[in-house]
Amino acid sequence: MAGNSTKDMTVGSPMKLILGFSIPLLFGFLFQQFYSVVDTIIVGQFLGVKALAGVGATGSINFMVIGFCMGVCSGFAIPVAHKFGAKDYSGMRQFVANSAWLSALFAVIMTVIVTVFCRNILTWMNTPEDILEDAYIYILIIFIGIPATYLYNILSGIIRSMGDSRTPLVFLIISSVLNIGLDLLCIVSFGMGVAGAAVATVVSQLISGVLCLFYMMKKFEILHITKEEWKINPDHMKVLCSMGVPMGLQYSITAIGSVIVQTAVNSLGSVAVASVTAASKVSMFFCCPFDAMGSTMATYGGQNVGAKKLDRLGKGLFSCSILGVVYSICAFVAMYFLGDKFAQLFVSAQETEILSNARLMLIVNSAFYIPLAFVNIIRFMIQGMGFSTFAILAGVFEMVARTLAGLFLVPELGFFGACLSNPLAWVFADIFLIPAYIHVRRKLDRMLTKSETV
Repeated sequence: MAGNSTKDMTVGSPMKLILGFSIPLLFGFLFQQFYSVVDTIIVGQFLGVKALAGVGATGSINFMVIGFCMGVCSGFAIPVAHKFGAKDYSGMRQFVANSAWLSALFAVIMTVIVTVFCRNILTWMNTPEDILEDAYIYILIIFIGIPATYLYNILSGIIRSMGDSRTPLVFLIISSVLNIGLDLLCIVSFGMGVAGAAVATVVSQLISGVLCLFYMMKKFEILHITKEEWKINPDHMKVLCSMGVPMGLQYSITAIGSVIVQTAVNSLGSVAVASVTAASKVSMFFCCPFDAMGSTMATYGGQNVGAKKLDRLGKGLFSCSILGVVYSICAFVAMYFLGDKFAQLFVSAQETEILSNARLMLIVNSAFYIPLAFVNIIRFMIQGMGFSTFAILAGVFEMVARTLAGLFLVPELGFFGACLSNPLAWVFADIFLIPAYIHVRRKLDRMLTKSETV
């Protein structure tokens, strides 16, 4: 039996299912942002603008590496969703076991590589000298915690693939509260500086991952893996890598463009870096609904393809798109009237140039939230349908757009050019993703028709 903790998304109203699944997921993403946002608030208010810029200067490289981890784990969860939708629980457990082996291997290799080279990367990115040391200390500790990132993301992805989006939320709430306490303890009481913020982030994520592990072992009977199912299966690993690696690369390839933009912003000085940092942290919160919609559509698409209910794909896509458009409009209104107030969470009211820059970036970015909604909804739907390779191509389009912004717009337009980098990337990605969805949808129809006639 699947159990009460799971949710079958192959039957019932798509809109109701998507809302019911994505709302707990949304709160999960919001609380996950607490890790970085609380760090930034406390760093900015207690350690000053230089430390804030130091943490912010690591944003793009952080996204490139940690984003790969998250993408890989999301991809690993897709075959699990397919097997769950097909009611093949033994096959599902074999994929879970092999994803655990692969996650451990990836975590070790990545931790070694990035900790060795992170200072070189920051230097190559023209990180201003006055913030280089803070940037290095912060990102080094974050990278040492890569195994904790894998632990939480692979386990929460597996739990969500079976329709349970509430449990990871509960653990994130606990960890977020703990993160706030550790931030204050490490930075304010122990005087650890930016290192304290990084330590709090890693420890909090580790605890949320351990809680997910204990919950899965205790509550999910269909995840009680036998000794036979724990065996390494090369075929299963090949399928997992074909899903996970493209999704991870999609994040990393996208982030290459962000690194180029960050390098261009670094050349504008630490005030510009602090401005982007403040705006980015606010934007992260407001973009959480798009992340929740994307993860929801990956599970929705995966389960319905597994159940061969292809007629439900378009209905789910339409329902989620309505939600995305409505939210995008509301978010723009909030950014227009309150953008500078949100930025004051990270810097004092006396930093007028930083606040003005941050408000400009928030308004320009939120004006293009509708294209961003489609990027997340369509891309993750395609991935859930089993066509993860297209994620790489979508990431390439984003990378090209941000590279153009970093090489041409920022040098020509200054800070306003940096503001245009994300909107340009989202539009480029949509130009690819919309035809790509039509293509893979037709391909699935042909595959299903062929299988039925054999």
